[in-house]
Amino acid sequence: MKWRGRRQSSNMQDRRGMSGGNMLLGGGVIGVIVLLVQMFTGTDLSQILPSEITNSNQSREGTVELSEADREMGEFVSVVLADTEDIWGKIFEQNDMAYEEPQLVLFSDAVQTQCGSASSASGPFYCPADRTVYMDLVFFQELKSRFGAKGGDFAIAYVIAHEIGHHVQNLLGTSGKTQAEMQRAASGKANKLSVALELQADFYAGVWAYHNKSALEAGDIEEALSAANAVGDDAIQERTQGHANQEKFTHGSSTQRVA
Repeated sequence: MKWRGRRQSSNMQDRRGMSGGNMLLGGGVIGVIVLLVQMFTGTDLSQILPSEITNSNQSREGTVELSEADREMGEFVSVVLADTEDIWGKIFEQNDMAYEEPQLVLFSDAVQTQCGSASSASGPFYCPADRTVYMDLVFFQELKSRFGAKGGDFAIAYVIAHEIGHHVQNLLGTSGKTQAEMQRAASGKANKLSVALELQADFYAGVWAYHNKSALEAGDIEEALSAANAVGDDAIQERTQGHANQEKFTHGSSTQRVA
């Protein structure tokens, strides 16, 4: 993606290097599985994992100096966020609405939000209570090294655009209406509603990419599609439990997310 020298957002906070203390989950393969299962099923595995795993990184506190590569990645994320502001601001204006720009927080290990405490194991997420996207960029390293995604900067851009899609749903009232319906529905119906909400956020990421075509480079779309394929419910379930259960899908299959 062509991003260097372009406008950066003033709505990003970089809290990386600030340790979250005792909220960390173990690393390695188990840590990756926890991260992805929690991200895509909403299941808190910290209550059922052995204590030596959940406590393996406790008590790390203080700050860590960011490397040049870390700082550059922060600048990239800020440019992508600025792109979403420009594009969604214009789309809302064309429809006689005002777009409220969200915040984006980069963090390491753990973070406090108005939706509660979260660790890196939560994966990237949007908190509607404070209208903020939270991301620990280590997620993308694990997605590539352990779950077969191609990686690349546009894979990160896609995930950011997906989370901003949830912000758009929040502003339009879609997420609130869907959540209310999910609470009244049986579990199977609720899961289908969750999948619909997530696939719409994927669609909104595609809307953003369409309007941002001038910044795209060869291979960018393939990077995003590879990430979408890697985070399909069936792909995650097959890797973590050995088989896929469509009734438990919350984000959609790999095929659906790629589409």
